[in-house]
Amino acid sequence: MSVFSLDPVRTAWCAELRALTARRLRPLAERGEPGRVNRLLVAELGRLGLLERMFTSSALDLCLLRESLAQECTEAETALALQGLGTYPVVLAGTERQRDRWLPEVCAGRAVAAFALSEPGAGSDAAALALRAAPDGGGWRLTGEKRWISNAPEADFYTVFARTGEGADPGGAPAHGTAPAPAPAPAPRSGARGVTAFLVPADRPGLTGSPLEMLSPHPVGALAFDAVPVTREDVLGEVGRGFRTAMTTLNLFRPSVGAFAVGMAQAALDATLEHTATRTAFGGPLKDLQSVAHQVAEMATRIEAARLLVYAAACAYDTGAPDVPARSAMAKLYATETAQYVVDAAVQLHGARALQRGHPLEHLYREVRAPRIYEGATEVQRTIIAKELYG
Repeated sequence: MSVFSLDPVRTAWCAELRALTARRLRPLAERGEPGRVNRLLVAELGRLGLLERMFTSSALDLCLLRESLAQECTEAETALALQGLGTYPVVLAGTERQRDRWLPEVCAGRAVAAFALSEPGAGSDAAALALRAAPDGGGWRLTGEKRWISNAPEADFYTVFARTGEGADPGGAPAHGTAPAPAPAPAPRSGARGVTAFLVPADRPGLTGSPLEMLSPHPVGALAFDAVPVTREDVLGEVGRGFRTAMTTLNLFRPSVGAFAVGMAQAALDATLEHTATRTAFGGPLKDLQSVAHQVAEMATRIEAARLLVYAAACAYDTGAPDVPARSAMAKLYATETAQYVVDAAVQLHGARALQRGHPLEHLYREVRAPRIYEGATEVQRTIIAKELYG
């Protein structure tokens, strides 16, 4: 099927990327330890130039990158995306010193990044953050907890969002300037004011962490901050305006979460097409049963609709359209819900074999659940869309 209006160069690049992923990334993913950061995989993403490309590409190309990786290896896609999510605030709002220190290391696959926003009492409601940054001389001390942080506790640095309080800049002067935001972020709500973003290296005294066991074994953990020292040099952007940095980052990555979901859904559909064309039942291939054919048609239609929403949201981001938050939310919402539906339908059409450990659909069935929650649950996306519609 033709997809959107991708030019031949992009179409060929996606095909090459899928082949490269199968040949060089998937074997490394299979060698990784479940629930741990796969540094060999991250390093290979760096050697292939994919990590650097993530920061220099358009939003549309980021979506194509994540979709292509997801079709062949969800572990490679996730490793790449987490590097992007944890590092993009540095690209967006970091000082020259911060960028010089960390960006080359991340792009080469030598440093692992993490985006530390969620807390036990502030998951989808990011404005309810409780991690406290108490003034301490010319800096602050971070005290509190972060939870469900991807790449924790093994990351080399964390983009941490903490509550400094409105205007609570111990230096008394404006913090360093931020890079121009490529797309609009929503105005902070009252609870979001006074949140500051910090770049916190993992070796800071008082910072500890522990892994969490998840449904799908990814490197996810909790972080404890026991009076962790940070200085003005660790601030990303402006003191008290970290919420904008977080939301601008999410505006970029939410459509590409949808691309990740589309890639998984496409992999499930491809497996289903092959299975239903070759599996016989009731005297013929499954594809000849109307109930099966109609289900497959529905799966394909929803995937195509999700893909178009994702690409449209990415193009809106790239052109600086004013409705980026709504489009990003729509893309993330519809694509992740569609992927859940498609993978579930694919499992049903495959039967018991798809439930056996090691089957590609068994893997996808566990992988597909989390994207409906992280970076804003489905319910939060609907709230964002409604607020944008009502102005």
